[in-house]
Amino acid sequence: MIQGRAGHLLQVILHVLSPFLDEPAESAADGSGGGNGSGGAGTRKLPLPHIGTDESGKGDYFGPLVVGGVLVETGTRERLVTLGIRDSKKLGDATCRKLAAEIRRICVGKYREVIIPPERYNTLYEEFRREGRNLNHLLAWGHARTIESLLEGTPCRLAVTDQFGNESYIRSRLMKKGREIELIQEHRGERYLAVAAASILARDRFLEYLERLSGEAGLILPKGASAPVVAAGRKYVARHGVEKLPSVAKMHYKTTAQVV
Repeated sequence: MIQGRAGHLLQVILHVLSPFLDEPAESAADGSGGGNGSGGAGTRKLPLPHIGTDESGKGDYFGPLVVGGVLVETGTRERLVTLGIRDSKKLGDATCRKLAAEIRRICVGKYREVIIPPERYNTLYEEFRREGRNLNHLLAWGHARTIESLLEGTPCRLAVTDQFGNESYIRSRLMKKGREIELIQEHRGERYLAVAAASILARDRFLEYLERLSGEAGLILPKGASAPVVAAGRKYVARHGVEKLPSVAKMHYKTTAQVV
């Protein structure tokens, strides 16, 4: 690690350029996974063990919502670092799936994947909507369940996640064990190793589930919510009927109005 004025200058440069760098998680300057100059969590090395969570499928019309969680310990951190883990959104599908297998091999019993299939997702979303809540509350529910599940196996005092809404959302959804931990929520949380690893696991399960849905539907259900997705949705409805659409799609998306 570079010390003194040169080290400080490097931190400043990395902070300015960080949004444009495609680097592995926790590889910047001091290995702490950040450098926002504010004295917050991003400027310190997180104590071990700690939990990281992230989700996949939030921006995809077809497929489930998946929340992944990874508990990083002293014995697994360096092994994960050597994989070159980064935010799953910066990885191709094949690379993501290969890394996911390695993460599961290294973190046996220390990871969780909460899969919310489309039908269950639609039911939950309607329940939350009737309570005056939105998608961020549903995301918080998934993250909270993932954290709670990991805490059942290993004592841990810290969890970090990407911030996607009011910081109270996840906290309010945690049960007794979860409320005893320190919860860090930051924008660009994927720069932390545990969060980046969790994002890869979540993306891998999302891709796997979407592939299975495509096979059952007899047509490719694309990722995202673009024109090809609308075209696939119309084809799906023509083949299977609009009543089957909730089994493959997130119905509250604006895409639904274009499909039906």
